[in-house]
Amino acid sequence: DIDGVGHKFHLELVLEDVLDKDSTVNCTAEVLYHLGDKNIAPDVQFTIEGELKNADEADNVFYNRIRSLEKELVAENIPDSHGHVPPEMEPVRLLAWAASGYVIRQNSTENTNFQLAQIKRVKQVKRNDEHLEFDYTILLHEMVSQEIIPWQMTVLWNPQHGVQVTQESRQPEHASE
Repeated sequence: DIDGVGHKFHLELVLEDVLDKDSTVNCTAEVLYHLGDKNIAPDVQFTIEGELKNADEADNVFYNRIRSLEKELVAENIPDSHGHVPPEMEPVRLLAWAASGYVIRQNSTENTNFQLAQIKRVKQVKRNDEHLEFDYTILLHEMVSQEIIPWQMTVLWNPQHGVQVTQESRQPEHASE
């Protein structure tokens, strides 16, 4: 407890590469949740020991595939109700997972535990620059309350600049229907 400021947590954890489960690195982090104002994202400071596997090749394959599509990508329900993700949609899911991490951090409190449950809908937005843009409607599972929360996020991405969430907002409950 830090008087008048908030609660700070010191974490030691192992990060696992989502694509290569045998690749792990140690991480230490300090997370400060501010008192009172729920609109302030927690402060996070972290150190990673080592590096995870380089995903440049897979990123470039996905990037070039999406750039070469005749029509913008549109998809729904990833994973489907049986937990299946079509192989060609796995990079779309991983991009949503990375971007949702930002949304989750920005909207977390000490009393929440968000997890990405599903991409309800994703639609690529046509751009004339080097970035790919996607409008996602995702469902976040708030593990403490067991609430399923629809969230909209606009994501820019390219292999050289990484993931950027340019807009995000919680949606009304009926938005997931």
